[in-house]
Amino acid sequence: MKNITVPYTNNASLKLRYLAVQKFSKDDSRALIARTLNVSRRLVNEWVSTYLSHGLDGLALKKATGRPPLLSTAEKLTLKEHVLCHAAKPQGDRLMGKDIQKYIKDTYGVSYHVRNVYHLMNELNIVWITSRSKHPKQDLAAQDHFKKNS
Repeated sequence: MKNITVPYTNNASLKLRYLAVQKFSKDDSRALIARTLNVSRRLVNEWVSTYLSHGLDGLALKKATGRPPLLSTAEKLTLKEHVLCHAAKPQGDRLMGKDIQKYIKDTYGVSYHVRNVYHLMNELNIVWITSRSKHPKQDLAAQDHFKKNS
């Protein structure tokens, strides 16, 4: 096999793959490559097979998709509207994480831990810092009168 030149990358995982293929092109055995790079022989076999069938482009790292979200984008936007509309109530009560958790469960049938409700609020760019709550029987006029006469 001929020596190959590998493209530059600053990704360590991709560099390792390129180095394995480069060593393979210099007629090093797969077992020797595995020992030299301190990886399993199975990985070297996979990388070399991918290189032989798809070239250097086949060695590129695939994007990890992860677990799909429990709520769709549209549902998240609806939830955001609900939270913004009900965050502060005229009676002085506040919307709390457990209230949002219950709303999500009742509306969408999805269970979230309260901690993850706050992560979801962060994802929706809702800052969860609220003002001090007001008692429903609080008289604002009496407070203003007291402040002026003090």
